[in-house]
Amino acid sequence: MTLQSSLYVGRVRHHRFRPRRHALAYRVFWLLLDLDEIDGLAAQLRVFSRNRFNLYAFRDSDYGDRSGRPLREQVDEALASAGIPWDGGAIRLLTMPRILGYAFNPLSTYFCYRRDGALCATIYEVHNTFGEIHSYVAPVLAEASPLRQEAPKAFHVSPFLGPAMRYAFQVSPPGACVSVAIDGHDDEGRLIATALTGKRRELSDGALLRLLVSHPLLTLKVTAAIHWHALRLLAKRIPLWPHPPPPDRPLSLGDALLRHSKGKLQS
Repeated sequence: MTLQSSLYVGRVRHHRFRPRRHALAYRVFWLLLDLDEIDGLAAQLRVFSRNRFNLYAFRDSDYGDRSGRPLREQVDEALASAGIPWDGGAIRLLTMPRILGYAFNPLSTYFCYRRDGALCATIYEVHNTFGEIHSYVAPVLAEASPLRQEAPKAFHVSPFLGPAMRYAFQVSPPGACVSVAIDGHDDEGRLIATALTGKRRELSDGALLRLLVSHPLLTLKVTAAIHWHALRLLAKRIPLWPHPPPPDRPLSLGDALLRHSKGKLQS
């Protein structure tokens, strides 16, 4: 059977437009992991393991409610809570793995498919540097390409962004390429634009070893870059917002999201 899991190698770009412009871009790679293939991959690959130390690793407790409970079970509950029909098809997670025991994923995206292969939902799992997690669950319409979704901001990510914002997602699901673009809007218009883009590569020991050379200590460098650019924003006198308590619910569901109607967003 052909594995659906793969590598995506590309870049992350982030632009801030107000009150002063700021931009960053860096090279990155992600694993696209079919949740049903992870154990097989760990058995097949020498440099990748599940729930134990290796050059690369996937730890279940890094995701969802961080209990280590099966992620398929957690995704099933999230989709049911959002009222999104799902018949237990494939779930593929786009994420950065643990590298030499360290992981930090600002954004991990679940692509949830029905058994006929149709994409029915996405889950955007957001981590902040304060150790908190929140997920946005959004339905997918077959006629929407690329996927366009919206959600009100419900989770504190950066002290340089206020709470009164909306996110607009534009997504090209994994194929030869993958892209996830997120614009943040406030009352004055577009404030930030973030995009990750990657090209598919075969997932193998050789490919992973080459990435260890070309992208050394990637997850640690992502964390370092976040703090470095925070210092630069402070130097530009960008106003700071206090850190609010995390949301009461770990998921933004149902009517907390704008849904598709004939390719357009409606409330």
